[in-house]
Amino acid sequence: TPLALAAQGGHREVVEALLLKGADVFAQAKDESSILYEASSSGDPGVIRLLLDHGADANVPIHSGHMPIHRVSHRGHLALRMLIPVTSMADVSDSGISPLHSAAAGGHADCIKALLDAGYDPNYMLHPQIRSSYDDERKSALFFAVSNNDMESVKLLLEAGAMPNQDPVKCLQVALRLGNYDLIKMLLSYGANVNYFCRVNATHFPSALLYAIKDEVMLRMLCNYGYDVERCFDCPYDVFMNGFLCEMNFLICQSLK
Repeated sequence: TPLALAAQGGHREVVEALLLKGADVFAQAKDESSILYEASSSGDPGVIRLLLDHGADANVPIHSGHMPIHRVSHRGHLALRMLIPVTSMADVSDSGISPLHSAAAGGHADCIKALLDAGYDPNYMLHPQIRSSYDDERKSALFFAVSNNDMESVKLLLEAGAMPNQDPVKCLQVALRLGNYDLIKMLLSYGANVNYFCRVNATHFPSALLYAIKDEVMLRMLCNYGYDVERCFDCPYDVFMNGFLCEMNFLICQSLK
């Protein structure tokens, strides 16, 4: 509808004129997106306020379950603060995805803070159906933030109580791949399991070592946070792995000096 297009573009005066002429604020598109959902694309606070004042419902999801609060969070619009008090947390829970996931995916720490301050759960996990659309089957908002190498968002989530060991691919593993020492240290200091096992790892030693074997700083960090060194020498591939284990033994001993 013209109202949807005006709202999507953030054209406040046009939206106001159409509403005064009786445009239907409850209209929905074929994908079930509401006028307010379209307005959340631009995030114009004036447009969103107009629609809310004319009765727009913030709890109408599109076919995927996403609601206006998800969209403004992903886009980083601080009009989010207008939607928080009129959005039902129960309806958000039924959607299978938290706006924290959306904000973390978009890399918007200010939106994450606003949502956490409003009481959103940092440990709400993606619904299995949504998780299945990701190859890594991620669950947590923290995983999105770590994957983005977004230190500010990671810190906010961890300080709010986000658990770092909930995803099938561990947040620590992602940080190790990125090689970000500060991010690794932050996760470890908040309880990331340094002795995790990757599901595709065929060895008997904890998987973190695979990313640290040639990096003394990283290896030392792992050892300082409780890496189980003895498991490194429990390997079924004695002949094939002998040279590798000797090198590993040397590096570990050096790191522990």
